[in-house]
Amino acid sequence: MKVNGKVSVENSQGIWPIPVHVAIIMDGNGRWAEQRKLPRLAGHKAGTENIRRIIEEFVSFGVKYLTLYAFSTENWKRPDEEVSGIMNILEDVIPKESQELHEQGVKLLHLGTLDRLSPKLQEAVCQAVELTKDNQRITLNVAFNYGGRDEILGAVRRIIEEGIRIQDIDEATFSGYLNTAGMPDPDLIIRTAGEMRLSNFLLWQSAYSEYYCTPAYWPDFSHEELRTALIAYSQRHRRFGKVTG
Repeated sequence: MKVNGKVSVENSQGIWPIPVHVAIIMDGNGRWAEQRKLPRLAGHKAGTENIRRIIEEFVSFGVKYLTLYAFSTENWKRPDEEVSGIMNILEDVIPKESQELHEQGVKLLHLGTLDRLSPKLQEAVCQAVELTKDNQRITLNVAFNYGGRDEILGAVRRIIEEGIRIQDIDEATFSGYLNTAGMPDPDLIIRTAGEMRLSNFLLWQSAYSEYYCTPAYWPDFSHEELRTALIAYSQRHRRFGKVTG
């Protein structure tokens, strides 16, 4: 339903607003595996499997944009074995999952750059984006090989290359050169595994986002965890710098 023009959910606790755009820093896959005496890659596989379930949950709540921080520009510093394992998982998962997501009406977009990815993985990403480009049920942004500072520098470079006049550059113009051009900024950013930092994620777009941190590792982020995060968001008073009564 909508209350005062905003998407809301009615439950036993009453009516509470739902964010239009949620972003998640999916953290703790490796620690989840180590806790179970499993290889770290087992955690990354479990984390990947959880994505599908969480997408369905967000759709059921009426969220229109979901951005997942999957692999940062800094993650290349991890051990070669772990990085190559993650890439192999994605090469296997993307073609399979993209078809199912397409059938569910999910629009897939890639945030970040494709450089350093294998030709096979680049092709899989491009095909998934092309396949789902007309879907409208929910937009899923996958931030892979993504860094907030890198995104901002890229926007600056493109503005200079196009010869945009200084007096014509405002916040709206600059936002149009970011990977998220045309999308609303995230209302809520969730981080799992108990960490409380942005880690170079959506630095420009998160200026007025609400934050929610949970100790749960990403593979354990469940329906109840999501619901708790959304309830916490509904209790925040978003003033955007204004004074309200």
